[in-house]
Amino acid sequence: MRTERLEIGGVPAIVWGESTPRAYLYVHGKMSCKESARVLAEIAAAKGFQTVGFDLPEHGERAGRPPRCDVWNGMADLLAVADWTLTHWREVSLCACSLGAYFALQSCAALPLRRALFVSPIVDMEWLVRQMMLWTGVTPERLEREGEIPTPIDPLRWDYYQYILAHPVERWPIPAAILCGGRDELQPASSLRSFAERFGCALTIAENSRHAFMGPGDEEITRRWLTLSI
Repeated sequence: MRTERLEIGGVPAIVWGESTPRAYLYVHGKMSCKESARVLAEIAAAKGFQTVGFDLPEHGERAGRPPRCDVWNGMADLLAVADWTLTHWREVSLCACSLGAYFALQSCAALPLRRALFVSPIVDMEWLVRQMMLWTGVTPERLEREGEIPTPIDPLRWDYYQYILAHPVERWPIPAAILCGGRDELQPASSLRSFAERFGCALTIAENSRHAFMGPGDEEITRRWLTLSI
């Protein structure tokens, strides 16, 4: 498949596929990179779409250097790449995974996107951060006092926690489909079902899959879902 590597406002990116007026913007999850868009790109190309993938902060070609991968920097980069994509293609859709989906839900509701596909989206970040606090024995009082606490999972930050509490996802007008695992350890099934019902999203639950969708048979599940959903 044809690929073009480029930078969008200093952010490393890849465009897959032959020239077409329609494109998917892909946003990867934590511990991933722009190259993980390949599966989407292969399926999308067969349906007449190009795919644009980029590295979030501290991921891919940006690993080991600032800025940090937090909600503010993640949203800023996503919006910059989305704006670039919207100026180069007549019709743009979104595919976002896990943490990348959270950034998209926080920043893209007002964009003129045709469709959104979410894989293991973080729709309830407050629940996840509270779980991290329980797992690591960190209280909100201690977090407020210290500001930032390293943990084996991810640093806990008071400013990030305050943003999360103040900005629950309350609006998503773009037609969307969700694929999630029935054994997702980072989001409760109740949150995903509630989100899908509130915003009219098509919800597919792979009962034996975990959050990362990296177990036996998960790639085939993802491919089949993408083929039906694009």
